[in-house]
Amino acid sequence: MRMSHLFGRTLREAPAEAEIVSHQMLVRAGMIRRLAAGIYAYMPLAWRAFKKIGDIMREEMDAIGGQEINMPVVQPAELWQETGRWYDIGPEMARFKDRSGRDMVLAMTHEEAITDLLRREVDSYRQLPFMAYHLQTKFRDEPRSRGGLIRVREFVMKDAYSFHKDFEDLDRYYPEMCRAYFNICHRCGVDVTMVLSDVGMMGGSMAHEFMLVTPAGEDTLVLCENCGYAANMEVAVARKDAAGAGAAAEPATQLPLQEVATPDQKEVGEVAAFLGVPPTRIMKTMVYVAKDETIIAVTRGDFQVNERKLGNALKVGEIRLATDEEVRAAGLVPGYLSPVGVKGIRVVADDSIPAIANLVGGANKEGYHLRNINYGRDFSADVVADILAAGEGHTCVKCGGALRVARGIEVGNTFKLGLKYSKAMGATYLDVDGQAKPIVEASYGIGLGRMISCVVEENHDENGIVWPATVAPFHVHLLTLGESEGVRAIGDEVYEAMKERGFEVLYDDRDASAGVKFNDADLLGMPLRITVSQRNLAKGVVEMKLRREKDAFTVDVSEIYDRVSRIIQDEKAKFRPREVAGLEDL
Repeated sequence: MRMSHLFGRTLREAPAEAEIVSHQMLVRAGMIRRLAAGIYAYMPLAWRAFKKIGDIMREEMDAIGGQEINMPVVQPAELWQETGRWYDIGPEMARFKDRSGRDMVLAMTHEEAITDLLRREVDSYRQLPFMAYHLQTKFRDEPRSRGGLIRVREFVMKDAYSFHKDFEDLDRYYPEMCRAYFNICHRCGVDVTMVLSDVGMMGGSMAHEFMLVTPAGEDTLVLCENCGYAANMEVAVARKDAAGAGAAAEPATQLPLQEVATPDQKEVGEVAAFLGVPPTRIMKTMVYVAKDETIIAVTRGDFQVNERKLGNALKVGEIRLATDEEVRAAGLVPGYLSPVGVKGIRVVADDSIPAIANLVGGANKEGYHLRNINYGRDFSADVVADILAAGEGHTCVKCGGALRVARGIEVGNTFKLGLKYSKAMGATYLDVDGQAKPIVEASYGIGLGRMISCVVEENHDENGIVWPATVAPFHVHLLTLGESEGVRAIGDEVYEAMKERGFEVLYDDRDASAGVKFNDADLLGMPLRITVSQRNLAKGVVEMKLRREKDAFTVDVSEIYDRVSRIIQDEKAKFRPREVAGLEDL
């Protein structure tokens, strides 16, 4: 490709809305252009990388028995109504009516579509197991698109679906897909951490996310450096005993309930200091609203409530903190809250609460708290569950090591769906005894655009992108310096010869200064730069420089093609798949 004809131009400055490095560099490099909020066009250079990433995904899916198909983006609402997701998913699902007045959706994912195919095509245990996948457009009307290609409304995902006779067969196959995901990410130049995650709108019994750990991430991760425990904060757990930031041994005797004046003492720390008790003996009470219902959540004073866990415990998708006005409207007193004496409001208690005797909590009376609150005697909960927001300062449930918090970008995810969709849609098979049984399912997704952003987040310097050779738009960036006809002729000759030999070459044949050409070469980030100049040609050499290295070197003109071939092979070899331990235990 000659840069004089390349569609898309480089920019010296990134747009103001580009907050993270990958967004800034992809826009500046002329690789993506914004059409609307969360909707981007891929320009020629980015599209070449996009296709290479797709090819890597196909190779890894085919290697574990995948069959590529293609399913429609536009789908009838009836499928989503069968599974209930039509009613559960909010405005992020794009709904419309066709000209006949039939309800339709733009697919956010394809569980319903694949299960509809499944119930039509599979009827015997002899057809199981198998896995089908496709690379297809999705649409999710995100309220807050951000990060360029990180969180968008329209995107292409490689989603795969596996089907099994029973859960044992799913458990056998699941690690194979996880290994393939590690291979995809490493081959693209992105090293990821696999973390436990919430099943969310997908449902099922287990989910994992493949995270690029980076300060630019939008997800919060909880990690243990000692044993490797890793989870999204939405589902992360921690020890709740004394060793895990817990309370000391509690007295066995339940003391009488006592009201005490605590004027102007509202925060946990204030109340603990005023009454001379540790925060672990304070009962923190929070009021939430879930589907217009007021909810009381109770946890220890040294804990924070994890709203996703709380929502899961209540089996609701969205939950938010109540305002002071809503708290008062429910007959409660902000700053002096507890579930003691409260009627008609559902209570969710963290599972640490029932085991602690003689807690301190609000009296639901301005300026007063209660001493010696005991679960079961003074109040009870409708739901007892783990609602702890695990994080910094807590200890690992597996090994007792210190937990730390990091940020991450989700590159891909995997879900053990189980029977959620097959039961709802009647996808069954006949077993060896002729009995009809629901098919066990799993789904696996990984976004191509998001992968491009993660590649850039992981592979860049202050001057621009540093593409891995496996997914670089071109392997070689050839440029000429000076206006000499001889230099231009040699540049043209090298360009044509490299194309004939099958090399992928971006040729900067523009009438531009050396500074502009070198700056653009660094910004665009192809693995190998070759410079043809009058000074070097006089010595019978050209200059070569690997993008990831500081120093250039010279090569005889007669050796250009052999040297380029070896360099590109060596660069690609750096991203071969490697072994990942521990997947068999999933």
